[in-house]
Amino acid sequence: MSNTHEDALWQRVLAREVTDASLYAVTTMGVYCRIGCPSPPPLRKNVRFFPDCVTAEQAGFRACKRCDPKGDRARLAQAVVQDACAFIEGSEMMLSLEDLATRSGYSRFHFLRMFRDHTGVTPRSYAEGVRARRLQARLAGGARVVDAVIDSGFGSESRVYEKTATLLGMTPGAARRGGAGEVIRTAFADCPFGRLLVGATEKGVCFIGFAEPDDALLGDLRQRFPKASVVADDAALASSVAAVLDFLREPKQALALPLDLRGTAFQQRVWRTLCQIPAGETRTYAQLAEMVGNPKAIRAVARGCATNPVSLAVPCHRVVGSDGSLTGYRWGVPRKQALLEGERAAAG
Repeated sequence: MSNTHEDALWQRVLAREVTDASLYAVTTMGVYCRIGCPSPPPLRKNVRFFPDCVTAEQAGFRACKRCDPKGDRARLAQAVVQDACAFIEGSEMMLSLEDLATRSGYSRFHFLRMFRDHTGVTPRSYAEGVRARRLQARLAGGARVVDAVIDSGFGSESRVYEKTATLLGMTPGAARRGGAGEVIRTAFADCPFGRLLVGATEKGVCFIGFAEPDDALLGDLRQRFPKASVVADDAALASSVAAVLDFLREPKQALALPLDLRGTAFQQRVWRTLCQIPAGETRTYAQLAEMVGNPKAIRAVARGCATNPVSLAVPCHRVVGSDGSLTGYRWGVPRKQALLEGERAAAG
């Protein structure tokens, strides 16, 4: 390794600039670390650089317990958190932090930090999310509100109504009705990706889907509003369909439509944040989580993108993997690539 390269690596050590390109070892301590380790920087004369863990260990150094260069502690923590999540999912009651920590074999503080680092939320928030999903499922199945509340583990209806926006994004009655009493007007059209379906309530567009057969698109819409009356109305949606088609042909600006978005408070925040990404640009899931205000909630943000009911209007196609790769997209990765290329061409 050249002196120039080592000098550059040393500057990264001093700046604690996280990188996986190399490791450094401290001869006086007998340990090797990731560049970016939070430990106090050693003296330059006591530092050696290595390309990987195997080489460092062959030279007689052991892995730092603080920065975990081999990832052993991270894998163990992930397994502990996954086990705790499964336990929460299978429990009918709200478990205390003390009980979960004792079960895991860690202190309350250590367990809480591990759980939050891997899920982006506290165990209590995760458990509340589990209860909310159970409540949604029971209400969608037609259960009475009082029965759904009890079966989902909530103590009383009043608590559900107090937190209705956070839990469901709508009142329990509306969730139970599944769109009953509502009319959703629909219109099909041909677009550059095949068939296009736009659905709207009296409040605004509630569904945009494309690139699938008519029956599949309509089935997706009906699954979201199982009890609504769905009627074809090309005339009522003519302007909305035209706006979507114009955007697909020449995506120079945001697709501005009146929307009727229904989701939890967190989902709504993710969807609003997606609309802040300019056309022709992308953000990673980690960057989107930071924009949302919860850098650790990367998985929750990804789920928010996946549940987006109005593609294009809420541009979830502008979110990519940490390495820039085009990860999964509800309407197919080739369409995601085409959308991004079209936006970049229009922006250029």
